[in-house]
Amino acid sequence: MGLQVHIVFIPKGRKKGLDGKIRKYRGPVLHDLARQRGSEIVAGHMVVDHVHMLMKIPPKYAVAEVIGYIKGKSAIAIARQFGGRKRNFSGEQFWARGYAVSTVGFEEELIKKYIRHQEILDAKGYDDELDKGEKDKDENKDDGKF
Repeated sequence: MGLQVHIVFIPKGRKKGLDGKIRKYRGPVLHDLARQRGSEIVAGHMVVDHVHMLMKIPPKYAVAEVIGYIKGKSAIAIARQFGGRKRNFSGEQFWARGYAVSTVGFEEELIKKYIRHQEILDAKGYDDELDKGEKDKDENKDDGKF
């Protein structure tokens, strides 16, 4: 089973760079990196200046180890894909240091809903839309889900 955690991390300087081509590229990269550490991203969403993930992490790995691996390797992959340099690029300047993490217990569905509605919540700055139960309008658009 493993530990379920809600994780949030941001780009360095909270730059608004998680959109467009990078947004489409990053989801599969994050899923692949999580699998390499025996973990699973249950739900994920990228807003232009931060990432939310609900993950299952096996007891074999520490949360810090998995998140450090995902952030480090994804920064390098993004730098190689979009930075114009194919070699000798460490990617250390993409993500800010640290992350927020909380364990998920009985409120798993509430956390999934919160993650799904990040675009709306971020625009409004509060959690009203969660209470109203607004539905996803278009499943096929690039809305940051991964």
